Amino acid sequence: MKPLDLIRGILTSCAHAARGIGFAARSQRNFRIHLLAAGAVLAGALALGLSRVELVLLILTAGLVILGELINTGLEFLLNLLEARNHPTVRMVKDIAAGAVLTAVIGSVAVAFLLFGPKLLEVFRRWW
Repeated sequence: MKPLDLIRGILTSCAHAARGIGFAARSQRNFRIHLLAAGAVLAGALALGLSRVELVLLILTAGLVILGELINTGLEFLLNLLEARNHPTVRMVKDIAAGAVLTAVIGSVAVAFLLFGPKLLEVFRRWW
């Protein structure tokens, strides 16, 4: 394979992935909420002066939540293609995928609490 063909293939794959992310952002309320929360958390982290390692942890956990939401969205659309939308197994698979996202969110909130907590306590102590 020629290097130019390889680059074209990679760019095409990235365009498809960006289209999927854009679709999720336009069609999924929870995905938009998670994106907004991730942006707010990162802005707060920068404002509070969190270290590079702390920023990396926040980015990884936020990325995990967004990854989970994308997988959940794809799985829901795939399952909706089935004729048996109300089938108990389809419902169970959707619930499990949503549970995976919730688990990632809980972990992400715990990480944010541990990283932001001491910094916010410092800020409040200075005010009082």
